[in-house]
Amino acid sequence: MGTDWDTTGDGTGDDVSNPNYPNYPHDPHHPDDATGGGVDGGARARRRDLAVRAAVERGLLGPSTPVVGLLDVVGIRESAAALRAAFDEVTAPGTPVLHAFAVKACPLVPVLRLLREEGVGAEVASPGELALARAAGLAPARTVLDSPAKTPAELREALALGIAVNADNPQELERLDALMRSATSGSPLGIRVNPQIGGGSIGSTSTATATSKFGVALRDEGAREWVVRAYEQRPWLTRLHAHTGSQGIPLELMVRGVAETYALAEEINRRIGRPQIDTLDIGGGLPVNFGSDDTAPTYAQYARLLAREVPGLFSGRYGLVTEFGRSLLAKHGTVVARVEYAKSAGGRPIAVTHAGVQVATRTVYVPDAWPLRIAAYDGSGRPRTGPPVVQDVAGPACFAGDLLAEGRSLPLLAQGDYAAALDTGAYYFAHHYAYNSLARPGVYGFAPDGSGGVAFATARTPQSLEEIVAESGGAHAGALATLRTPERR
Repeated sequence: MGTDWDTTGDGTGDDVSNPNYPNYPHDPHHPDDATGGGVDGGARARRRDLAVRAAVERGLLGPSTPVVGLLDVVGIRESAAALRAAFDEVTAPGTPVLHAFAVKACPLVPVLRLLREEGVGAEVASPGELALARAAGLAPARTVLDSPAKTPAELREALALGIAVNADNPQELERLDALMRSATSGSPLGIRVNPQIGGGSIGSTSTATATSKFGVALRDEGAREWVVRAYEQRPWLTRLHAHTGSQGIPLELMVRGVAETYALAEEINRRIGRPQIDTLDIGGGLPVNFGSDDTAPTYAQYARLLAREVPGLFSGRYGLVTEFGRSLLAKHGTVVARVEYAKSAGGRPIAVTHAGVQVATRTVYVPDAWPLRIAAYDGSGRPRTGPPVVQDVAGPACFAGDLLAEGRSLPLLAQGDYAAALDTGAYYFAHHYAYNSLARPGVYGFAPDGSGGVAFATARTPQSLEEIVAESGGAHAGALATLRTPERR
């Protein structure tokens, strides 16, 4: 079944033009920018094409398994290496730096374990995410808890384990006060602030707006002074956290958020008269280019811009924490779905596939903000050729708007072909939406096997019908029928 790892078609599907995904310029003379920040988009596309074909040949994808998620392990490793290298380039030697993966971007234990091997920790925002991180073997010292709704039990657990905690608001800080009076903890503790510098092109994911639900709003009356006093009164507060980035946020706005956080840390330490804040958590949110296989912007571009605009950040006086998620995984995942039927309506061809709202919820419900590229493959898993035809790529859910792509130009998809939603390694197949009780697809990592072929490893088994029934109360089938209105006497 050997396939040549280096000889394929380009398989790059159609480009998606959208203002949320700008084409950031590269510097071809910088080694990181020359390959998209250490990740070669062309090589990634070739690996993807071979993986799709191999998945069909080996029965991972076919009539009985019509939708799968594929993860490019080589690409994930390259992204992690590019992140580390970008910050190493601008950071003073010996500076403690923790790159913590935002688990919400891809909550799969094997992914977290892979990233752990690549020197990446975990940023968690729920008891479930913390459980996943622990199952993957992430050390408490390399874990950060950032939920905006932490319960007392969650806080107690984090403090007992020594996990870093960023308090979201004054009420949460009061809970930490009580816990710190009754226990000794090695947890690094800080406050999350919102610099309120504005949003980007996607309002629902903009975290630094005037009314964002996250953190202490610094420009609200009295808020900045409250933050300074909070540190003055609590010597155990040693971190300061802000998260400005997200999809649709320009780099300049991200950097401005970090600059304001750095300025606040400097002000607090100056007012206190000692370097009490020793670590800055600058969050993540590097946007992703969903319009092509290029990696843009790159970690190198972001780190160099930070170094230019906020040079003190990398002087060694502060340890650093980052919380990247989408940018580490998005480009390395593909959802591939079989075309069950090819039909037409109103003169427009429609490919009805098995991937829709259950795997691409954001794209289906908010297509203008979250468009995806689609690549066409034939029934053997090879890139489909032919003239582009405007067509819809529909999902299996029982409502008219369940479309992966509408009016998209692709080689005409036929029954038994495959449609691949590209750049879906983050916030897609690991965030299942159980509309119509559609099963969660299997997820498989892939890499070269050393002999010109493709090796696969299971990251998540496909959900069975029995598991769907169990999750839907199957063990309690008759419970509600036992409840009756009492008879009147």
